[in-house]
Amino acid sequence: MPSSNAPNRRGLGRRPSITREDLIAAALALLGPNRSVSTLGLREVTREAGISPNSFYRHFRDIDELAVTLIDRAGSSLRTVIGQARRRASSGRGVVRSSVEAFFDRLRADDKFLHLLLREGLAGSDAYKQAVDAQLRFFEEELQVDLVRLAEATGIPLHAPELVARAITRLVFAVGASAMDLPPGHDRQQIDELTTMVKMIVVGARGMHASAGTGAAATVA
Repeated sequence: MPSSNAPNRRGLGRRPSITREDLIAAALALLGPNRSVSTLGLREVTREAGISPNSFYRHFRDIDELAVTLIDRAGSSLRTVIGQARRRASSGRGVVRSSVEAFFDRLRADDKFLHLLLREGLAGSDAYKQAVDAQLRFFEEELQVDLVRLAEATGIPLHAPELVARAITRLVFAVGASAMDLPPGHDRQQIDELTTMVKMIVVGARGMHASAGTGAAATVA
């Protein structure tokens, strides 16, 4: 059944005001919890948007370009949410938990952008996985800046902050991909465990920096 939020289809193929945003909205309306963007068809998207297939090419080269645009938009949207959560936390207190909770809030808010990002990172085509990976690198870069800033504010340096940012980002997204298919009743435990794991990464990086500074040999059993 067509989405109730779909554009008015009267005058199909004669909508002079059709925009890229209309097509993005139409594609999102077709996606569901268990549907990959790779299953979308051009005619299906244009039918949802209320335009003729030929009009699609005024805005996107093909359906793959639309899919990559959706992935890019998903990354940008989530970075904004997580960034706001980090900035709301005062002086580094509760930064980790605030960020993890914001992530899970979006996960349970039927955020199709986040679901898209998580699913295409696991099961999408190579091109889509590369697009997701590019978004994760943006997350890593922004988190690295925050980690360095926090280290300077607290006077506790981190060993290889770029690797710390990468480890945290990949961990959060791996847990999120698994949590997406679990009942919301598991969220509290997931949030507690993920918060602890992220803190362990940070504490370990601090310890490695301190060991390097004293010349102590770092060993792993």
